[in-house]
Amino acid sequence: MAGPFESYDDLDDVDDRLNAADAGERRVAVISLGHSGDPAAVAHLDRMTADPDPGVRQQVALALGEFDGPEAAAALAKVVVDPEQAVSQAAADSMAELKDPASADAILPLVGHTHAFVRMAVLRALKELRRKDSLKPALDALRDTDAAVRVQAVGVIGFLKLEEAVPALTSATGDSDSHVRRAAVSALAFSHVKPATDSIIRALSDVDWMVREIAAETVGTSAHGAQAADPLIKALADDYWQVRLKAVRSLGKMKVVRAVPPIGACIDHPQANLRKEAAAALGEIADLSGEPFLRPIVDDPDPEVRKNARWAMQQILANKASLGA
Repeated sequence: MAGPFESYDDLDDVDDRLNAADAGERRVAVISLGHSGDPAAVAHLDRMTADPDPGVRQQVALALGEFDGPEAAAALAKVVVDPEQAVSQAAADSMAELKDPASADAILPLVGHTHAFVRMAVLRALKELRRKDSLKPALDALRDTDAAVRVQAVGVIGFLKLEEAVPALTSATGDSDSHVRRAAVSALAFSHVKPATDSIIRALSDVDWMVREIAAETVGTSAHGAQAADPLIKALADDYWQVRLKAVRSLGKMKVVRAVPPIGACIDHPQANLRKEAAAALGEIADLSGEPFLRPIVDDPDPEVRKNARWAMQQILANKASLGA
């Protein structure tokens, strides 16, 4: 087998290697085309999407990930439907790297493909392309029977950040699949309308703790987040410390003074990450009532907890001085 190309400049000579009888030599040629970075290589790679050897086709799919634009997208559209799973997966991963919005033209027709994997891969790629004409296919995909497809559809809608899509996202927060609900709650972070915040707040009571965790984090960035103060305080009693942590963080960002006692109660938790976040939140709020909770952890065995506790004490002392207390 011949070695890799000495130069990537002479693409006219590559056909000999691509037509070699040995599949290994053809793979080496494909690898070199990918490494070339020359847009002219895409046409050669496109031809190799029909190679009889699945290993070559997989390498073609990987090599196309080095390129962007409609031509590369059109070639990837051929291999993402390949019957070999390794080939289609490589194509899906490369397709997700596309950044040129014009690439959407080549892959949008595949949103309605019979195989769920292809539908999922196309939606995953469309998310990054942020084309407004992908909104309707994504909205339609929210009714897909496959939950993984619905998750990717939510991603497309979330990346577009269009208020007109909020009703669909709020509906998705009630999906039967927890992964879809999680994605929908997270996607609503962009919205500044009250119905979006209402849906996020409702998700604080979801049966799945990871949905509650996302909700506790997302509501802290909402324009109407203040109305979530009481539900977030209630979330500080959640059975999962991960949910409590995100609730603590959001309450700190919102500087909710009445949350100081329940946040302060978290300083006794055995999970250092929660103690650290509680200390930081007390510093963000900087209310004098937080000082007694911080004193026991300024010498916490965890260095990050100690650092946050000491910083928080400084914030409270500065606030006390400004008040003349």
